[in-house]
Amino acid sequence: MSYYNRQRIDDDFETVVSETIEALEDEGFGVLTDIDVSAKFSEKLGLSEYPNYRILGACNPELAHQGLEAERNLGVLLPCNVVVYETDGDVMLSFVDPSTLLSIVDSDNLDPLIRDVTERFDRVLETVQSTAGDRS
Repeated sequence: MSYYNRQRIDDDFETVVSETIEALEDEGFGVLTDIDVSAKFSEKLGLSEYPNYRILGACNPELAHQGLEAERNLGVLLPCNVVVYETDGDVMLSFVDPSTLLSIVDSDNLDPLIRDVTERFDRVLETVQSTAGDRS
């Protein structure tokens, strides 16, 4: 079982980051954190050649509220991480798989929320992929 969904995006890294943030916003998610892993590795470890890698901590307040009402400790799994990174000349967009992530929580009350978040993340992937395809 995979814990993530991933798609190769045919565009440059910074454009994919921007398009991903915009598509997340269109689905009601805000980006609470934006961690530039490459910059941190350069700063803290002296790794100046590490490929571009960004972790976006995405949160939809309405869905987070629903989840916390159903399971108070759910906050340890929030926000949902979305990753844009470069590997072997490709730009990849990767999302945590909500059903896998939340399978560790024993609560059927979260099933509708899991489906909703999954559908929204799938649409973000589709939007970013199609936007890149429109520019090709």
